[in-house]
Amino acid sequence: MQFRSAICAPSSSWFEKVSEMDVTGDLRQDLPNSNALQIHVEVNVKPSSVAKKEAVRHHVLELLKQHRMVFGDYTWKEFDDEFLVKHIESVAIVDTDLRNPIDLNSCCLSIHIFTLSEEEPSTENLEEEDDNLIAANHWLLPSAEFHGIWESLVYENEIKTQLLDYVSTTMLFSDRSVDSNLIAWNRVVLLHGPPGTGKTSLCKALSQKLAIRLSQRYSYGQFVEINSHSLFSKWFSESGKLVTKMFQKIQQLIDDKDALVFVLIDEVESLTAARSASRAGTEPSDAIRVVNSVLTQLDQIKRNPNVLILTTSNVTEKIDLAFVDRADIKQYIGPPSPAAIFKIYLSCLDELMKCQIIYPRQQLLTLRELETLGFLENKVSELSLLLNRIAQKSKGLSGRVLRKLPFLAHALYIQAPTVTLEKFLEALSLAVDKQFEDRANLTNCV
Repeated sequence: MQFRSAICAPSSSWFEKVSEMDVTGDLRQDLPNSNALQIHVEVNVKPSSVAKKEAVRHHVLELLKQHRMVFGDYTWKEFDDEFLVKHIESVAIVDTDLRNPIDLNSCCLSIHIFTLSEEEPSTENLEEEDDNLIAANHWLLPSAEFHGIWESLVYENEIKTQLLDYVSTTMLFSDRSVDSNLIAWNRVVLLHGPPGTGKTSLCKALSQKLAIRLSQRYSYGQFVEINSHSLFSKWFSESGKLVTKMFQKIQQLIDDKDALVFVLIDEVESLTAARSASRAGTEPSDAIRVVNSVLTQLDQIKRNPNVLILTTSNVTEKIDLAFVDRADIKQYIGPPSPAAIFKIYLSCLDELMKCQIIYPRQQLLTLRELETLGFLENKVSELSLLLNRIAQKSKGLSGRVLRKLPFLAHALYIQAPTVTLEKFLEALSLAVDKQFEDRANLTNCV
């Protein structure tokens, strides 16, 4: 169970007004008649805790009072308060993306209290006699498996913020009973781009984030990942029945109005392949009926205010136009920019220093700090500038590959329990060179 509460500076009573009007769950929550900055605080409660939300909220506020000034996102995992030690995994100020220090006393604090589900994902087998036909995987949110994905995804533009704002608007339009025949929105998001850029991870992370942010409106989240390849691999007369059966199961989840339901269709271009094959006569006519059945089912479930349909595609030119028309947002997710690569490498190096594989710990400057210094090289900045050069020459690599490179750097060029930061950066540079060399060799072989 998750809870959400908020406290504002004395001059900002917007949350109190919201409570009086009984309007809850607006994700963006603009502050009318107030200039107070809204800060989100996520409180991860231990699964073993039986503490009441009021007690958790009280002790978290006491913690925040002791740390009036913060510098952007910050997480507490160690506490002096015995209550917090016993009941809380972490308290995190998140999604600030601010350059200046934050005075919490002048902010409007939105506190989200949640417990991560440690349940393993379940599977949906639509044919009892065929255990291999796994049509979908199903998670309860917020999930321990998805924890930290949102923070690990680095994009140059405001993709993550825009997606949160999109959901905020869908909630607002539903709450105000906007006529969908006059103003259309379908609750469908399409993320497209090359493989390895984090599209599926972003869908999972967005669902996790929303399950936490909207925990006052919805008690928990449900995440259903449809296996497109399994679903559209059989084109016999029973295929339509399988589709109907799967969406009946999804509808049962949606019927619980305490649940926020996310439906992910990965590699949605597989629908196009099925429809094209049918039209070309290479597949039975049942194929196109099955795909049309899926589109019809999606049109039906979108009428529910507690569902969001997430889709991804690796092959942009093959995306089914029927899906393109349905998507409210069509967001391209490309390879990371050098600036984003720099941030990804920074997070990897911080983790290795935390685990003392890189030792001793050394402070690396952020790209913003390097810009402030005019990228001048000195003893303080030399290793950060080296990392920036590595990030520049890593352009073109996917996020999936970039996250793997620190491991390969150690495996191929270090193979020691501990290493200095300077030596590790040298190994990382060699690993980047080898990645491009291996890619060129594979291309030549093809």
